[in-house]
Amino acid sequence: MREPLEKYLEVFEVYRDVFDELLESTVDLTGLPDKAVETLCDKRFLEAVRYLPGPPISFDDLKVLVDAPSVAPKTLKADPALARRLVETIMTGLDRRRFPWIAESREATEQERASAVLASGAMMAVKRVETERRNEGKTAQEQRVRDTLLAHGFTQLPARPARTLAEAPGPGQFCMECLLGTRKADLLVGLWDHRVMPIECKVSNSATNSIKRLNNDAAVKAETWRKDFGSTQVVPTAVLSGVYNLRNLEDAQSRGLTLFWAHSLVELTRWIDSIKNA
Repeated sequence: MREPLEKYLEVFEVYRDVFDELLESTVDLTGLPDKAVETLCDKRFLEAVRYLPGPPISFDDLKVLVDAPSVAPKTLKADPALARRLVETIMTGLDRRRFPWIAESREATEQERASAVLASGAMMAVKRVETERRNEGKTAQEQRVRDTLLAHGFTQLPARPARTLAEAPGPGQFCMECLLGTRKADLLVGLWDHRVMPIECKVSNSATNSIKRLNNDAAVKAETWRKDFGSTQVVPTAVLSGVYNLRNLEDAQSRGLTLFWAHSLVELTRWIDSIKNA
């Protein structure tokens, strides 16, 4: 437990300082609308302002709310009206418990300001550490699948785009991070019966999170691949670890996604062997 705690404290100190500087430069957020462009063109502050509402707003949701294809600093600098619209959207959803002085149109007390900085820094640090741990888990999972295939006699090829099935790995071959058609797969495997198996590795830390990881990503890719290449030519697959809602698992399967668990990859190789021996 010591290493995760040390990582959290390290990240927390960084984000605490970012929020402290954000409040300092905007007079405790009261001057944020007038300094929209200047503030949001600082990438640290652009990231931090997403955590001013409660709950935080993702960049994707922000783009929808302000009706813009991008909220990158370069875009905001070229369009001051967009920057101000983004700030107005953020301030509309401002967490009034963390920033009570804004709703009450008064100056912040030292205690209120300190509490807001600590709470905001902690919120952002928790999210960042969770994301990093999930990415580390996904990378490790991809390597386990890779090692399992190699141990099972498969040959790894250099990554290359497969715009057609003829360009995909052949039977007994696979590649990492390959583009199949228009969507990228974590692994692309050539099955013994000449079908292609694009594999997505997914790690979910909660049942709610599983919707995004599985249904809104892997299952969507499965539908795209089956539509582009035919349901009899591809076997869209996900290797899962973590916590998933049963209903979400069933939904993903109904949309053409084959599921295996990372803790039991023998089931994956057993299924692949069943094709070879058929």
